[in-house]
Amino acid sequence: MKITAWLAATAFVMLGLPYLAVTFVKADAGMAASVLLFFVIDPLYAVFSGTDAGGDIKKRWFMPGTAAGLYLAGAWLSFQPGERAFLLYAAAYLIIGTAAMLITAALRGRIKINKGQFT
Repeated sequence: MKITAWLAATAFVMLGLPYLAVTFVKADAGMAASVLLFFVIDPLYAVFSGTDAGGDIKKRWFMPGTAAGLYLAGAWLSFQPGERAFLLYAAAYLIIGTAAMLITAALRGRIKINKGQFT
C-alpha cells in the first residue's frame, strides 16, 4: 500500500472513527461503539499496519508508531483530553503493531535471526 493511502486510512480509522462514534452514536449505544473501537477495530488495524510495514521494514518502520500516535490524538480529541488510560491503549497498539511488523519481516526473510541477534 502506498504511504499516502495508508496515512489517509490511518487518519480515518484512528481520528475519524472516534469522532464519528462520539458525534453520531446515541448515548445508549456509545459504550458498545467505544468497546468495538478499543478492543476490535483499533487492535486489528494495528496488526494490519504492522503487517504492511513488515513487507518493507526499511521504508515503513514508522507505521506502527504513527498509528499509535494518531490513536492517542483521536482518543484525546474525541473522548477525554489528557486521560492516562489512553496512553496504555496507545502503548498496547504500538506493541501489537511492532510485533506484527517484526514477525512479518522475519517470515518474509527480511530479518535474519542468528543466535539472538538481528542482522
